[in-house]
Formats: sequence, C-alpha cells, structure tokens
Amino acid sequence: MTAPTQTGPEHVELPITGMTCASCAARVEKRLNRLEGVAATVNYATETATVDFDPSRVAPEGLVEAVEAAGYGAQLPAAAGAADDAAAEIDPSAPLRRRLIASAALSAPVLAMSMVPALQFDNWQWLALQLATPVVLWGAWPFHRAAWVNLRHGAATMDTLISVGTLAAWGWSLVALFLLGAGDPGMRMGFDLVVDPGAAADHIYLEVAAVVTTFLLAGRYFETRAKRRAGTALRALLELGAKEASVLGPGGEERRVPVEALGPGDRFVVRPGERIATDGIVEEGSSAVDASLLTGESVPVEVGPGDTVAGATINAGGRLVVRATRVGADTALAQIGRLVTRAQSGKAPVQRLADRISAVFVPVVIALSAATLGFWLANGAGPTFAFTAAVAVLIIACPCALGLATPTALLVGTGRGAQMGILITGPEILESTRRVDTILLDKTGTVTTGEMALTTVIAAGGEDRAEILRRAGALEDGSEHPIARAIARAARAELGALPAPEGFANREGLGVEGMVEGHPVVIGRPALMAEWGLVLDAPLTGALEAAHAQGRTAVAVAWDGAVRGLLVVADTIKPSSPEAVARLRDLGLHPVLLTGDTTGAARAVAAEAGIDEVIAEVLPGGKADVVRRIQAEGRVVAMVGDGVNDAPALAQADLGLAIGTGTDVAIEASDLTLVSGDLRGAVDAIRLSRRTLGTIRGNLFWAFAYNVAAIPLAAAGYLNPLVAGAAMALSSVFVVSNSLRLRRFRSMRGT
Repeated sequence: MTAPTQTGPEHVELPITGMTCASCAARVEKRLNRLEGVAATVNYATETATVDFDPSRVAPEGLVEAVEAAGYGAQLPAAAGAADDAAAEIDPSAPLRRRLIASAALSAPVLAMSMVPALQFDNWQWLALQLATPVVLWGAWPFHRAAWVNLRHGAATMDTLISVGTLAAWGWSLVALFLLGAGDPGMRMGFDLVVDPGAAADHIYLEVAAVVTTFLLAGRYFETRAKRRAGTALRALLELGAKEASVLGPGGEERRVPVEALGPGDRFVVRPGERIATDGIVEEGSSAVDASLLTGESVPVEVGPGDTVAGATINAGGRLVVRATRVGADTALAQIGRLVTRAQSGKAPVQRLADRISAVFVPVVIALSAATLGFWLANGAGPTFAFTAAVAVLIIACPCALGLATPTALLVGTGRGAQMGILITGPEILESTRRVDTILLDKTGTVTTGEMALTTVIAAGGEDRAEILRRAGALEDGSEHPIARAIARAARAELGALPAPEGFANREGLGVEGMVEGHPVVIGRPALMAEWGLVLDAPLTGALEAAHAQGRTAVAVAWDGAVRGLLVVADTIKPSSPEAVARLRDLGLHPVLLTGDTTGAARAVAAEAGIDEVIAEVLPGGKADVVRRIQAEGRVVAMVGDGVNDAPALAQADLGLAIGTGTDVAIEASDLTLVSGDLRGAVDAIRLSRRTLGTIRGNLFWAFAYNVAAIPLAAAGYLNPLVAGAAMALSSVFVVSNSLRLRRFRSMRGT
C-alpha cells in the first residue's frame, strides 16, 4: 500500500475585494480560519488575506470559495496578477470622487435651506426632497449595496450603520412630508445643533440624509487616497528594478532582452547611469555603485571583479560586465519586498483586541440605537427627538478608525523602513523594541569592518617609512593572504603604482620572501626573521608586544640583512560605530561587545567604539548561552550580528538584528534586518520601530476615545446627526493622516 504524500504548509496572498471596514476584514478572517488546516490574517488597509494552509486538506480554490461565501471577492495570485496589470493605472478613488462631487453639489442647497429659515420659500421642502433623494439612493449606493450583501450572509458592518441611518432619516422625512403635515406649503423649520426634546413631529431630516452621505463619501474618498499613499514607498521600491538588460552572446555581441528573460549564469553589460538588471558578480570593469535604494547609504560603493552587486542598484561610474547569480523572485529586491509585505500583513497584539471589538461592535450599536429610541419614547420625549438620538448613535459609532489604526501605521512605517534599508519581520517585533534595555554587539563585521587593514607603519631608527611601505606592499601584492592584501592595498592607496616582485615565495604560517628592485625582501613573523639571522631591536620588539597585547597582528619587514620596520594590521572599527554606540545609549540601551576574539583585541575595539562592557573569548555555540544568562538577570536583550555563529544568539534574544551584509542564516534568525553594514542602521531600526508603535498606540487611543465619548453624547441627544456624520468621517481621516506622518521619519545617516 502506498503511503500518502506528505506535503508541508503552503503560503498564499489573496487580494480581497468588497471590504469596507474592519468588521468586514474580521468576517473574512473568521470564515477562512474555520477551514481545516488554515491559518489566515486579513488586513483591511492592504486588502489582502495572508493564508498558510495545508494543501492536503484544502485546495487554493477552496480559500477563494470561502471568501466568496462570506460575501466578498478573492482571486488566486496568478489571476490577481493579471488583473492588477490590467488595472495598474486605474485610480480606485475615482468612482468615489465622482459620487462625492455630485452628492456635494446636490447636498449644499438642501443644507442651506434647512439651516437658514430666510431661504425657506413656499414648498422649499419638496425641492429639498428632489435634491436629497439622488444623494441618498445613488450617492450612498456603495453603502446600501454592501449592507445588503452582508445582510444576506447574516452579518452587520459599518455599512449597515450608514445605510440604516441615512435611509431612516430619508424615510422619516417621507413620512413627515406625506402624512404628518411637513408637506404644507408654508412649512418652516429652524436648525439646532442640539435637538429640542419637545420638537414637532413634522420635522424632516433630508439635510441629515444628504449631508451625512456626503461626509461619509468624503471620508471614504480621503481614506482610500491615504491608504494608497501609505503603500507608495514599497510600491516605488519594487517598481525601480531594471526593465531590460544588455546580454553578452558567445561572440561578445550584445542584445537587449527583458529582465524576465535573464537566467543564472548569463553575462550582461551595465553602462554608467544604468540600473543593474539582477543580482550578480562583477567579472569585468570597476565602478562605483549607488546602492541607496536597498541600503539607505548615500555614499556609492566601489566594486570590481569578484564583487557582488544587487539588482536595481545604479552603476554610477564605469562599464561593468556582470554574471547573473540570482534572478526573479530570488533577488535581494524581491526578498525585501516579501519581508516587508509579510510585516505589513501581520497584526500587533494590541490590534487583535481592536479586531475582536470591531467584530461585535456593529450589532451592539444597532441594539443601542433601538434602546435609545425606546428609552426616549418611554420617557415622554417627542418622536422627533427620540428618532434624532437613535440615528445619531447609528452614524457616530463607526468602527472604521479602529480597523485602520494598526495597518496604516505598519504600511507607512515598514515602507519607510524599506527605503532606509531596514526590514521589520512582523508587527509583534515593535513591542520588543520598546522593552529592550541591553544590546549585545558582535565584533567582527558588526562593530568592525570584518577586513584586515594596515593601521601602523613603525620604522626602525634611520629608516624611511615610505620606502618600507613601498617594498613591503610590492612583495605582498603577490599574495592572497588577508594580511598581505591589507598591506598591498594600503601601499597602493598611499604611494600609487608598486614595483613588480621577482622570485616570490610563500612560507606557510611564517611570511613571504622575494626580490624587489634587486633587493632580497622578507616579511613575516620573528621566527622567519630568525631563519635569516635577523633580530628585532628593542623598540621594535616592544612595539610587537604592544600590538599583540591589543589583539593586533604585526609583521617585520627586512631587506639587505637588516630589519627595517614593523607593519601592524588589524580588523578596524567602522567609522560610524562610535556614533552608533553613543546613539544607542541615548535610546536608553546598555551596549555590550560580545566576541570570540581575545580579551585584548576585544577591549581595544571596545575602547575605540566607546563600549564599557566586554564579553570575550566566547565560543560560537556559547553566544546564545550568554544571551540566556543576561536574560536570567532580568534584562531584555537585543543582539546585533552578521555571521552563522550569531544565528542562535539572534534567535534567543528578545530582539534580533541581523546585518544584511552577513549570512542568510543570520538574517533568517533575526527580527530586524539591516540591509547596510552600518551599525547606525540599528539605531534607526529601533527609533523607527518605536515611532511606529507609538503611532499605532496613538491611533488606537483616539479611535477608542472617540467612540467611548461620542456614543453616550449621541444617545443623550446632544449630537445632531449632521455633526455625528462629520465626526465619524474625520475620525478615519485622522487615523490615516496620523500614520502618514511616519513618511517624514529621517535616518541619522541622512536618508
């Protein structure tokens, strides 16, 4: 008997259509999660459902059917992609804009006549009815349609409140006009922000029905536009990739092909000013590459043969020939897009509370409205007053602002982060950034450059420093050892062209030997000098011991039978590290240098960077144990690292920040990824995360406070429905506008 094929969970992003408020999103999410083997999150702001499902239990088509059964529309990604391409240039707010303009034009005279008795000529109320009716029936049609669809599925949403409220005001006016004497030619009506409990029963509410519809259309229109603006950062980032590439054929001929046609191993040309088509390795040429799109760094990076480059970055210098290594969905740009989209689709813990409230909010409000009507009628108030209070409760109590509070802030915050080279894995991470009090910094590649560099040239008595560096650089230019490359690179940068060595020989573990301009030159450890019968004098010996005490590497340089000087090489700190450490302290964090290097080397780097506490000589597997030990002391720990050996510690930490120039293993284990290698990115990441969390909390506070304060006022009869409609629309616009302020967040790196 054949065993069933075991398949892992699959992931899909479903575009959802027809949602108009947070309650809609809650209904779709609940319906999807009822399916066996499905875990779904629905985001109202991005209008997507993020679904993890077991394909052995439910087919992708079953997910679409579940959404449609709830009364909404959905498409699988392939079909949705084609539809998105066809409608890419369509402004989703255009239909709302047309309804808004027409409704505003018709509502303005209705409002003026209803508010100003001097404008109320004989039979003015019948003209008001003719002007208001198209607004209520056509302008508010999106609300009525959504309310009807939800009613058919046994649900109530924000649209139900709007539809019932505006139709009730319009319907009451019809009854008053035809049956209660409001249709008399000489009827006059005053306007009060607070309705008199003893108002006459022939009072009409055409201005409420029309103007509230206009206010709500305006709120929906500006909300739609703001939501679209909120996602522009990520959309702009993903659209900046190259569209075509100049591929080199076997004979060296060039042909232009769409970037989608590139495959791994293809060689393509990038001219100055062009975008690099895809991720690859430089094979020919040298240039400066502007990678600010991905890293947020404003200074171009010098690249040459053997260096890696990322797609969508800009060649700012010479002609490059690049061999493609990753294409399509595997590129760095595509991976950034997936990480940001995943973060935007998630929900912070505080938002889940708002979702639970929104799910039961509308039925409760309808019950409150009915109770308000019954209470006032039972207590002797006039039907006009009772009806006004009930309608005001329906209109004021919109849960829309609650649903927008978190996703719009996440949308803007994560998009701005992507522009700055900061990738937030998920919204739950934001809580961690607020609580962190200790930050562990890996040394190599995080605080330091991770590359050896020449730090000091010490000349023996009477020797010329430049000559020592020139001959040492010339001989070391023939070696691939990191120390040799550091010496040769420094010599070339300071002195220009170097003479060619002859008879180069590498002495494994000791140094190198060879001829430079007819002189036998030897560079290496004291043991190699001893083989040549050479001894370091006392000053050079002291300098050698001091370098070793600081964890640095020192090699002697000799020619013509004498030791001429000492070259000191070390992994130097990044220029931005001291500033970053100081800024981390300003954020209330205690920095600790964590490394497997010697204590001397670690303390030397820590002193340069401004770090007081050092934990050194930690084996790769012991970094996670250090994190656990500090956590056991009651501290909340963040960890910044870039290597494979950092991955366990990044995963163990309360907040893991991976330097994006490091390994994929480290990045996968982290909560935040810093695409650039600049440690100041960690400061920006924590600042942006805290700012985004603060915006979410502010949004939720005002959304809750608005409803808590407004509903009792409406039920008590202190809010005219006109004022309620305007306030409700403005609450949603306020939440989105407050989130958009995150677009102005500035990096300490100047981006």
